[in-house]
Amino acid sequence: MLTPPLLAAAAAPAAHAAAQQPAIPLSWYLAVALILFAIGSIGVLARRNALTVLMSVEIMLNAVNLVFLAFARFQADMTGHVITFFVIAVAAAEAAVGLALVMGLFRHKKAVNLDQMSALRS
Repeated sequence: MLTPPLLAAAAAPAAHAAAQQPAIPLSWYLAVALILFAIGSIGVLARRNALTVLMSVEIMLNAVNLVFLAFARFQADMTGHVITFFVIAVAAAEAAVGLALVMGLFRHKKAVNLDQMSALRS
């Protein structure tokens, strides 16, 4: 009869093998990231509202983060997590600067249309 420590030791290789095989394939992560990136790029190219464009850029950055994390998980490497941390920091700075520009545009023109952004100088 196995004692509890031996029972845990016998189950450890099976649990380790299950941890090595991810439940979701890498291609699914990449497909979701591709869809998110496509939605973001369509939002950047088709919209004229500055807030919508900023949100679309954030969606694109999150798609890139998903790719980094998916490859990091499948390669069992922490580099993707570190890169994702820096991408999130850059996205926060981009959001702060972008919202400051949108606020300046709105104060000057009373609209957040990107077509009026070049007229901010006057």
